Amino acid sequence: MKKNLIFISLFIVFGNKISSQQAVKNYIFFNLERGRIHDSVFLNTKQIEGAQLKYTWKELEPEKDNYRLDLIENDLDFLIKNKKGLFIQIQDVSFDTTRIPVPGYLLKDPLYHGGADCQYSFLNEEETKYIKEGWVARRWDKEVAGRFHKLLTVLGKQFDGKITGINLPETAVGFGDKEKLHPSGFTFETYRDAIKENMFVAKKSFPNSIVIQYANFMPGEWLPWTDHSYLKDLYNYAKEIKCGMGGPDILVYKKGQMNHSYGLIHDCDGVVPTGVAVQDGNYSHVNPKTNKVVTVPEIYDFGKNYLKLNYIFWCTEEPYFSKKVIPFLRGLN
Repeated sequence: MKKNLIFISLFIVFGNKISSQQAVKNYIFFNLERGRIHDSVFLNTKQIEGAQLKYTWKELEPEKDNYRLDLIENDLDFLIKNKKGLFIQIQDVSFDTTRIPVPGYLLKDPLYHGGADCQYSFLNEEETKYIKEGWVARRWDKEVAGRFHKLLTVLGKQFDGKITGINLPETAVGFGDKEKLHPSGFTFETYRDAIKENMFVAKKSFPNSIVIQYANFMPGEWLPWTDHSYLKDLYNYAKEIKCGMGGPDILVYKKGQMNHSYGLIHDCDGVVPTGVAVQDGNYSHVNPKTNKVVTVPEIYDFGKNYLKLNYIFWCTEEPYFSKKVIPFLRGLN
């Protein structure tokens, strides 16, 4: 009896650390190519836990308060029948100027101040030269945020506990530092606070599924030189409300990511769930420590042993996916 009490006490103190030693769960990130969950290679690889699928806000709410939950329901039913899990990524941002991922009613009704704003890629330090890079929902706008929060609430009522998890897209946005192209109502602080609200609502809506906020970079700072704690605040808040954290891109030892999210993700080990996606371009990344193109085992080792991830989402970029990722995953115990 005494030994049992000692074990129970140790579990209470170190319980999170015990759970952090579990094996990494490998999912395939099919992006918007959701039909690929029917691929036999995916279904027949037992080491793959499931699929991470992207759904745009525009798809899920084509008209105000008219929700297309069947889009997720059909994919979920199929995956469950095939003993696979589902992570959903709710997309309110694009990196394509031809794609606005928010519902049309947000764009038309003046109440939502345009609904989405353009992102930019800057070509010089003065931010006088730039190109358009995509669109992002007005996350900091109370009216737009309220609609997004309602979407999360509706999804939670239908899918909480049924899906493995939900993740919200990356925090990085391209508006520049000099305010010239900042959208109306946007400040670095209001943006940070808006991300926190999204995390809170997502966690409240999905108490029984994993919730992960992708937080890689934040506008208004570049670590370690310009540090206003915007990114650190998000990770501290995540630990407070027990929201998972992660991001796009496993770029082994890349300086920018190492200075920003990677250390913060590492420090979440045993506290909140973590997951990072291997995305297009990651397979051809040159490891600055070796000056050689990374291998799939290197990516996995970095994710598991440095970042201490609970989930890795592998993208389907070819020829890497078929020739390297699948054989590697099938070789795992």
